[in-house]
Amino acid sequence: MTTTLTDRVAIVTGSGAGLGAAYARALAAAGAAVVVNDVSAEATERTASEVRAAGGRAAVVVAPVGPTETAQQLVDTAVSEFGRLDALVTNAGVLRDRSLLKMSDDDFDVVVDVHLRGTFTCVRAAWTHFKATGTAGRIVAVGSPTGQRGNFGQTSYAAAKAGIVGMVRTWALEVGRSGTTVNAVVPVAATAMTRTVPYFAAAVEAEDAGRPMPGFYREELGFGTTDDVAGLVVYLASEQAEGINGQVIGVGGDRLQLWSHPEPVLSLHHPGGWSAEDVAEVAASQLRANLQPVGERFPSLPAELDRSTRAS
Repeated sequence: MTTTLTDRVAIVTGSGAGLGAAYARALAAAGAAVVVNDVSAEATERTASEVRAAGGRAAVVVAPVGPTETAQQLVDTAVSEFGRLDALVTNAGVLRDRSLLKMSDDDFDVVVDVHLRGTFTCVRAAWTHFKATGTAGRIVAVGSPTGQRGNFGQTSYAAAKAGIVGMVRTWALEVGRSGTTVNAVVPVAATAMTRTVPYFAAAVEAEDAGRPMPGFYREELGFGTTDDVAGLVVYLASEQAEGINGQVIGVGGDRLQLWSHPEPVLSLHHPGGWSAEDVAEVAASQLRANLQPVGERFPSLPAELDRSTRAS
C-alpha cells in the first residue's frame, strides 16, 4: 500500500540538518509541501533547496522554537504559502549536557525551553488551526530513549523528552474525538550526538564511507541512519495512521518498537496504610526483588566491531 501525502502540508521544526532534514525530505518525497524551520538561515535554506531540487515544495521559517510567536509564524506560513496545514513534526532541540552538579540554570532552561516549551507552543498553534478548520490533523512529537530510560549527564534533555511523552498522552485524550492524532516517535539513529560515542564508531564510519552499517547495529541494536526513521514519520503524518493516537513508537535500523505506557509491576496492600516500619518489614524485600533498570544497557559489541572501535 502506497503512503501518499499529495496535497497535504507539513511543518517540521529543527529541519535544517540531521533527523529533521530527513523528515522534511521524506515528507516532500511522499507529496507533501513542507515548511522547513531552523535557527540557521543557511541550514534551513539548504534543506529547502534539497526538497525543491527533488521536485518538492518548501517554504522556510528561520526562527527558534519556544516562543508562541514562532509557533504562530510556522502555522501562518503553511497557510499563506500552501493554503492549508495537515501535519506538524516537532523535532527542534538543543543539548547542554552536564552532570547534575555542573549543570547551570541556563543549561537546564535552554534545553527545556526549546524541546518542551517548543513542542507545547507549536502543538497548541497547530491544534488551534486544526480545530478551527475541522482538519483531522497529524501531530508527531519527537522523543528520545533518554526520556524513556535516562542517561548520565542529560538531566535537562531527559526531563524535556519525558515531558514530551507525558504531553502526548494528555493531548491524545483532548484531540482524539476530532480525528486528529498525536503520537511520539523515539528515533535511534546516527546523529551529531551519537557520532561522539565510541560504541557507535563502526556504524558512523560505515555511514560516512557510504557502506551499509554492520548488521549488529541495524538488527540487534535497532540503530541506523536518519532516513531509517523518516518512514515512520511519514506514515504517522498520513491519513493511513487514523486511529493510532497517544502512542510512543521507537524506530531505528531494522527495528520498530511500540513502547508500553508505565504500569505498576508490583502492588502491595497493608491494612491501615504504610508506616516506615511496615515498608521495611513487609514491602522492602519485594521492592528490592522488583527494582527496575535505569539507563540504556547496550549488549557487548561483536569482537570484530570491538576491535575496530578500539583502533579508532
